[in-house]
Amino acid sequence: MANGNFTQVTEFLTGVSERPDLQIPLFFVFLVIYGLTMTGNLSNITLTSVDSRLQTPMYFFLQHLAIICLDNSTVIAPKMLINFLVKKHTTSYYECATQLGAFSVFIVAEVLMLAVMAYDHYVAICHPLLYMAVVSRRTCFLLVSLTYLYSFCTSIVTSSSVFSMTYCSSNVINHFYCDTVSLIALSCSDTSVPEAVIHISASTNLMFSLITVVASYFNIFLSILKIRSSEGQKRAFSTCASHMTAVSVFYGTLLFMYLQPQTNHSMGAAKMASVFYTLVIPRLNPMIYSLRHKDVKAALKRFIRNPCCFLKSF
Repeated sequence: MANGNFTQVTEFLTGVSERPDLQIPLFFVFLVIYGLTMTGNLSNITLTSVDSRLQTPMYFFLQHLAIICLDNSTVIAPKMLINFLVKKHTTSYYECATQLGAFSVFIVAEVLMLAVMAYDHYVAICHPLLYMAVVSRRTCFLLVSLTYLYSFCTSIVTSSSVFSMTYCSSNVINHFYCDTVSLIALSCSDTSVPEAVIHISASTNLMFSLITVVASYFNIFLSILKIRSSEGQKRAFSTCASHMTAVSVFYGTLLFMYLQPQTNHSMGAAKMASVFYTLVIPRLNPMIYSLRHKDVKAALKRFIRNPCCFLKSF
């Protein structure tokens, strides 16, 4: 706890790089990445909404993953792009709290949605005859609704714990957005409770999602091995390949960022990892799913050939 008089922080300073010569080049790099992210995810959302052939549980979950990825990037990218063009990279206290809260909602939702999609693949491959009964339309809406509700509640708890601390003296966040670790480092009050809340929340969400994904794919692999024809095995593997790729990239980045020893922790590496899962992964997901799924590529071709027909059917 800080002693004596102090000035309450009302704004924070953020940024990717302090070098003036890199501001404009980085602006265009991240503008292109964000533009491609918007285009790719909006394309997936549109196709899975208007194409009747994509009205299945798998594409319903893919649609919401695209929504989450798009919102996740939009919480971070616009403010970061503005900071490249202005001299003073300021973020107000309440704007920082809002950004942290919104980011927490979508990062938790993405973790859980990947687990939901793994369960969907498990039912589709291991119990194909029961698939439409188990993963019914009602079940899909319930799983997605619970994902958003839980993510919102988690965000309220973690964000309020972070901003219940007192911030004084330094207001320079060593990051390009309002990150929990950086904010806790700036606090001049006791941080034990917020740190405990964040660690328990993050570890619980990550472990639950990882266990669900690992258990689902363990059973999927056992089922695939029982398939006698090589063509059937290949088709089953291709169904899961895109999701496995997305899961590996996403969890690999998170584990790299949060499980490295504190003594070896580098803010430069942390920033790069954050850029990867806030901007690059949301850009990669549309490419991964579009390139791996023939149905999505076929729907895109039909949409390009006759967009008016698509909109009328919608």
